[in-house]
Amino acid sequence: MSMSAGWYLRRLSRMGPREIGGRVGDTVRRRRWRSALPDCPSVTGARFTAVLPAGTIAAVPADAVKRLVAEADRLMAGHAEYFGVVRDDLTDPDWWYDPKTGRRAPEGYAFDVPYRDEDAVGDIKQIWEPSRHQYLTVLAAAYAVTGDERYAERVAGHLRSWWAVNAPLRGVHWTSGIELGIRLLSWVWIRRLLDGWPGAAGLFEGNPVAVNQIWHHQRWLAAFPSRGSSANNHVIAEAAGQFAAACAFGWFPASARWRTDALRSLERQLRANTFGSGLNRELATEYHGLVLELGLAAVAEADAAGVPVPATVRLVLLRMTDALAAVVDSRLRPPRQGDADDGHGLVVDGAGTDRWASLLTTGDAVFGRLAWWPEVTGTDVRTPLLAALVKPAEPSVTRPASRPAHFADAGLTILRGPGEIWCRCDGGPHGFLSIAAHAHADALSVEVRHDGVDVLADPGTYCYHGQPEWRRYFRSTLGHNTLQLDGGDQSVSGGPFLWTRHARSRVLAVDTTGSFDGGSARWCAEHDGYRPSVHRRRVELTAASRELRVVDEVRGPHRAVRLAFHLGPAVTADLAGNRAELTWTRDGEDRSAVLDLPGQLSWRAHRGESDPPLGWYSAGFGRKEPATTLVGTGSTGGAEKFTTVLGFRG
Repeated sequence: MSMSAGWYLRRLSRMGPREIGGRVGDTVRRRRWRSALPDCPSVTGARFTAVLPAGTIAAVPADAVKRLVAEADRLMAGHAEYFGVVRDDLTDPDWWYDPKTGRRAPEGYAFDVPYRDEDAVGDIKQIWEPSRHQYLTVLAAAYAVTGDERYAERVAGHLRSWWAVNAPLRGVHWTSGIELGIRLLSWVWIRRLLDGWPGAAGLFEGNPVAVNQIWHHQRWLAAFPSRGSSANNHVIAEAAGQFAAACAFGWFPASARWRTDALRSLERQLRANTFGSGLNRELATEYHGLVLELGLAAVAEADAAGVPVPATVRLVLLRMTDALAAVVDSRLRPPRQGDADDGHGLVVDGAGTDRWASLLTTGDAVFGRLAWWPEVTGTDVRTPLLAALVKPAEPSVTRPASRPAHFADAGLTILRGPGEIWCRCDGGPHGFLSIAAHAHADALSVEVRHDGVDVLADPGTYCYHGQPEWRRYFRSTLGHNTLQLDGGDQSVSGGPFLWTRHARSRVLAVDTTGSFDGGSARWCAEHDGYRPSVHRRRVELTAASRELRVVDEVRGPHRAVRLAFHLGPAVTADLAGNRAELTWTRDGEDRSAVLDLPGQLSWRAHRGESDPPLGWYSAGFGRKEPATTLVGTGSTGGAEKFTTVLGFRG
């Protein structure tokens, strides 16, 4: 997908004068750098001292080690999967090749590479992901826990291969700051985990090629930070990677300045990207996880290097951890809200390790769990490694005495009921900053689970580049459990990561306590995305009847309406008129519910349709599977009300 002139004009319209000035400066700098690549300063006597404390590896649980080694052995055999594409070529990867399209990114000056154009480059996510080198941190961790030098030698071979074909400012891997930042963090941990290997120093601090790469990565990040309307999770990854490298690889004349500037940016951007309640302002749950991972890794580097960190950094990470503990369901799954691209900050675990359980385990080790936190039974490799570096600090803030359910600043509310009923109600802002890059047009949507199973599901994200019709669908109002008017979205899209008009939502009433004493929990909100009409939604969860009631009201002129309910992929629906019998299985046990739909609308079930897309669920980036979507069509005028009742059986 290449961007049109119209897209650039729309994008420009969302920038302020300061951002425009900064981007003009970036353009001038890119042109100047084309012909003036400086030499890396000479480095002598460099040493790596940010090693793990003695006994750290011995503290890694045995089952986590087993999963890690199994994953490492798959990688050693060349097998990996990225965004639904299985690869068998990782014994000797082509760093610029996209196996999904069969295309290879062009060579040349980095800033000339049209990385958004899939026809010219391929699927950029498929090319970038292996070069984050997070599979190499897995291999390095396998060496650390086993002492098997095969893992270390494979890591060394791949790093030397990558450095040889990705000279500074040449090619697609020098175009995006988030990639450079995460790659630097991976290199820091690779060096740390390989510390017992005799070749570690010769691979890094004793290797002029590695030193040159590390210096140019940091120079790049210092020159081209994400700015203004783009200062979301990208700028945090850039700052975290820059800070980690400047701490662990502090061998250069500019290291102290880079470290200071990166820490200042990290502190400022963590605060800017996080609500006071602890939820991420992008309102995209996976980016909450990414930012939390990056922040924890940065604090670990600071403590390992003895660099003081502002108290606000730990405070934000503490609040993010408590917020995560508050919103997960009974199976420790958080909301599926906004964009998700399977991005991680630090990967040292094998397949089968639960990301969210791992983060909560780390939060327990670093901050201490609260009494209301959910129980976490899984194990991981990352927690003992980070906990060995992070110095415990008593929080200077009062933490929630009971489990929060309503996050007013984020407009997110969790209603809970018996039988592990979990319902997320969305009455928050339309994303973050002027472009709301990772937002979906999902105002007033609900997401309902029973014992961790998606019953009324958020369909997910699926893709970013290259498939515009699918990108539009998974971000659309019709692609969420909410109401659509006149066939359009509540917010106006200007491109795959750009919204030019944002629906404004406000929560009118919340009571999250009633369902715990046999009564009802209630939520009510409205949005103005369909001006002059107003869509108002009321949700009530009644404990005694195990019933969720959703009432949609549209105030304004006569308009065409579509009301969608997306079922999870495990749920089978038998639709007759305006009643759907829902069935699914959990842990070998049959479960069921009845969905009574508004009788004023004409209902139809859709599943796996492609022209146009409808009836899909994306469990992860690049993957999609058919799922049933129930869509009711009709019209509204005056103050029409549509009532939906979901009743759980058993």
